[in-house]
Amino acid sequence: MNTTQSQQLQIRAEALLPGGVDSPVRSFSAVGGVPRWIVRGAGAWVEDADGNRYLDYIGSWGALLLGHAPVPVVDAIVAAAARGASFGASTPAELELAEAVHQAMPHLQMMRFVSSGTEATMAAVRLARGFTGRDRILKFSGAYHGHADVFLAEAGSGLATLGTAVAAGPPRAFTAVAASAGVPHAAIADTITVAYNDTAAVAQALDQHRGEIAAVIVEPVAGNMGCVPPRPGFLQDLRALTARHEALLIFDEVMTGFRIAHGGAAECFGVIPDLTTLGKIIGGGLPVGAYGGRADIMEMVAPLGPVYQAGTLSGNPLAMAAGVAALRTLEAIPGAYADLERRGARLQQGLEAAIRQQGVAARVQRVGAMLTVFFTTQAVVDCFAAARACDTRAFARFHASLLEQGVMWPPSQFEAAFFGFSHGADEIELTLRAATTALAAAR
Repeated sequence: MNTTQSQQLQIRAEALLPGGVDSPVRSFSAVGGVPRWIVRGAGAWVEDADGNRYLDYIGSWGALLLGHAPVPVVDAIVAAAARGASFGASTPAELELAEAVHQAMPHLQMMRFVSSGTEATMAAVRLARGFTGRDRILKFSGAYHGHADVFLAEAGSGLATLGTAVAAGPPRAFTAVAASAGVPHAAIADTITVAYNDTAAVAQALDQHRGEIAAVIVEPVAGNMGCVPPRPGFLQDLRALTARHEALLIFDEVMTGFRIAHGGAAECFGVIPDLTTLGKIIGGGLPVGAYGGRADIMEMVAPLGPVYQAGTLSGNPLAMAAGVAALRTLEAIPGAYADLERRGARLQQGLEAAIRQQGVAARVQRVGAMLTVFFTTQAVVDCFAAARACDTRAFARFHASLLEQGVMWPPSQFEAAFFGFSHGADEIELTLRAATTALAAAR
């Protein structure tokens, strides 16, 4: 496969962009090889600067449930751009998108649009602190809620983890260690980190810090340590524990919102959080984020209340138009999520059959339209420690083989793969043929 143009672009970029990229995972540092520079996409396919075509399982990290350049979304963006790219004032599209989100997720009684998932989670935590009058936040090891300082303790998505919840005699002490240089200890001093899927650890932390924890923030399906589902009852336990301790429960659905169900994790698992953060799909591929939830909490946000948050490009007309078009298109697909589940089941079953055929130590974990092939002998990957024990070298060989065969898989063992409505039966069968060869190469 000729990658001359991608290589040249990467070399030029490294003189101006750190690592030649604007987000670290794009550098291929976890898997090796030449980062592909993409020039166009259509449906489930992308094309690089050398003219190579790839079946895409990155999908802008989950934003493109409808595939690349769906006509209704492109048309909406073009029409909005013709009217003006930004005004610094409210536009009807903001209200239209809010109504579409509320229709799918009625528990978002009020919401605010921002420009990224990081901004949404950062604002949600500030709001939780303002509403409760408490400072501490509880998050989970390997969870990634964006790059705000408060979250960069034992964060996933490839960040190096330098510390964990450590025993310091009875009662247990929870010590957060920054996962990034430049994060002062003061920024994470009130961040408590425990293992995902560990109800007992959550209960112990809430008891030990009784009356101090403002919120528990969780990816209802972890996606930044790979796809790790919640254990049966885990989210229900979080709901009960936070209610008992008068702390807020925040679902970070930047990744899962509109992907695992039309109503997100609340619909999928039957658990209603106090606050929810969204992004990705609600922007139709454009930069967007949102946070929302109970009206009595959201009424604390300025200008109604004392919790300040603002943004020049919040509710940007192009992003709002793209989001409205994306959600309306999803609504118009008959049996959309049942169909998506059938596609996912076929992909998962085919990958599992290929793993057995090749005799590879690996397992597939999936929720809805997101999945991960974990290279591990473990029966289940249910927390960050289990994910980190995977064979990343085997994954790198798997990734390289898929790429050479024209399948673009996420370039990290700790990222979920995403598919959508443009991944039809032919695309899935092509993926399975390529995966069979790639699994043999991974041995």
